[in-house]
Amino acid sequence: MEIEYPEILGTNLGRPPDFSGKVRDVYDLDDRLLLVATDRLSAYDCILPNGIPGRGRVLTEMSVFWFDRTKEIIPNHLISADIADFPDELKRYREQIEGRSMLCMKAERIDVECVARGYLAGSGWREYKRLGTVCGIKLPDGLRESEKLPEPIFTPATKAEQGTHDENISFDRLTKIVDPELAETLRDLTLRIYSAAANYAISRGVIISDTKFEFGYIDGKLSVIDEMLSPDSSRFWDVDEYEPGRPQNSFDKQFVRDWLTSVGFNGDGEPPTLPEDIVAETIARYREIRDRLISG
Repeated sequence: MEIEYPEILGTNLGRPPDFSGKVRDVYDLDDRLLLVATDRLSAYDCILPNGIPGRGRVLTEMSVFWFDRTKEIIPNHLISADIADFPDELKRYREQIEGRSMLCMKAERIDVECVARGYLAGSGWREYKRLGTVCGIKLPDGLRESEKLPEPIFTPATKAEQGTHDENISFDRLTKIVDPELAETLRDLTLRIYSAAANYAISRGVIISDTKFEFGYIDGKLSVIDEMLSPDSSRFWDVDEYEPGRPQNSFDKQFVRDWLTSVGFNGDGEPPTLPEDIVAETIARYREIRDRLISG
């Protein structure tokens, strides 16, 4: 039986975190960072009043798995997720951080979201219905919702401040934010990582519809940072249930977004508290996709 852990919406390791994001508490350890994945949940760029107990552990397990699996493609910021490797002064906080934290190298972050899409869903589908494009990329006519694209596409977005919304942008606009050569490198790496992960996932009966990465420089070397291919940053679908022309049953927080939409919340105003059955179903989906992709 899997051990149940108490809900952790915030941490205090003898002092408040140096930064609290939508999900993670970050502690500056001078030459390194400690990233703690809480059970907070954000949707529509808003932090919801209650979290999903155990969720931070799933996010950490999956990120650690993918950092290791893709390290031949690109370096990453992970030093260790084993508390035995953490500084001694942190080990007294084992109950808060074990299983949900990563000791990482510091990076000079590139402030864009690097998104790869292999299927037509979410904001991409909404734009396509209006304009026949996704982030300015012209797509063939007649595609259906959730349909596989002729080839994966790179659709960057600006990183939003907490409480505001990410904004999809064109590749041309990206070249105005970062050096054009770097923009091309980010595009190529994003699509390469996505393709490698998507091919592996298919072998496990899982479709990765889309995912997003963050990059930064560590000692002058471009590296992937933050998290990788988790249910927070990706859409996961079951191969056996996949049917284009409709929304798909997702193993990610799309389930929560759909519930929020059903009660009339789309990111404006105060978000509602999640009912117990929605909380239980959400963590069940997170654990299922973790087990399907990284177990055995």
